[in-house]
Amino acid sequence: MPEDFEAFARRAGVHWTPELVRKVTGGKAHPIPPGEGALVLRALGLLAKDASMPADAVRKYGQIGHLVTLVEDAIGDLCRAFPTVRVLDAGCGSSYLTFLLAWCFSNRWRHPAELLGVDRDARVITKCRERALAAGLGDGLRFEALALSELDWAEAHARHFAHAEPPTRPHAVVALHACDTATCDALAKAITLEADFVAVAPCCQAELARGWSALAGEQTDGAFAPIWRAPQLRRELGASLTDAMRLLLLRGCGYEVTATEFVPSSHTPKNTLLRGVRRGRYLMDALSQYAALKAATGGIGIRLEELLPPEHRERLARAQALATP
Repeated sequence: MPEDFEAFARRAGVHWTPELVRKVTGGKAHPIPPGEGALVLRALGLLAKDASMPADAVRKYGQIGHLVTLVEDAIGDLCRAFPTVRVLDAGCGSSYLTFLLAWCFSNRWRHPAELLGVDRDARVITKCRERALAAGLGDGLRFEALALSELDWAEAHARHFAHAEPPTRPHAVVALHACDTATCDALAKAITLEADFVAVAPCCQAELARGWSALAGEQTDGAFAPIWRAPQLRRELGASLTDAMRLLLLRGCGYEVTATEFVPSSHTPKNTLLRGVRRGRYLMDALSQYAALKAATGGIGIRLEELLPPEHRERLARAQALATP
């Protein structure tokens, strides 16, 4: 990281001529121009000490720009609805998305925001805090070393942001590449806190594959048995079905949900972004579809159903009772 941040920002402003910007963006508009967003891009490791962008970072730079554009409309709705937008990054890890959102709130959308990243790894949180200061985002972007299951959002928010009356919920919950069931933890937190918007990019979805492996070991029969007994197939199909089940449960809990590719599959197979906007329409049909899908594939559900608030679990139980032969 550069020690003289102001000097680095000036150097980047000179380095990034319009011609050079067009070269790395392909002539397309990017939400974080490298000359303007030099400090945050440097903090994320996408700019070198001389303010240039290494060749292996150009693709990542394009990906993060696309990711921001996919959530920008929903964030714009939150900006119009709330004087200060509050965001929880649940299981933030290195927190790429939250850094980008924090920069955009300050420099692109120009709207007050308070972003809190939570992760149980204290070393990661220390690094995130250092990066936030280096990127000039320390005022609106804070981090807490805490397991998501232990998070009291109002208390944590009050520790980092001054309010006469601490807000009771975040407006948005995001989770970028929260591994395996950690994505379910993030979604459950969003549903429980009644967040208006949720965006998750799942990865390493192994829960269904583990359950199917157990069925294969028990020599259980079923229409999906050929999948259970083929490790490669159960891993690949399990990942897609996990996200389909998450989508259905979110819809059943009142969210309008879309699933989209945010990174070309040629770059990485971990490329699905689930976006949900809370509408309050609790779709029993979606819960029935979840129950039917679960039953048809061996009866192995996902962690999210266990973490739903009681009222949602009751509706799901009714749907599952109807789906049971």
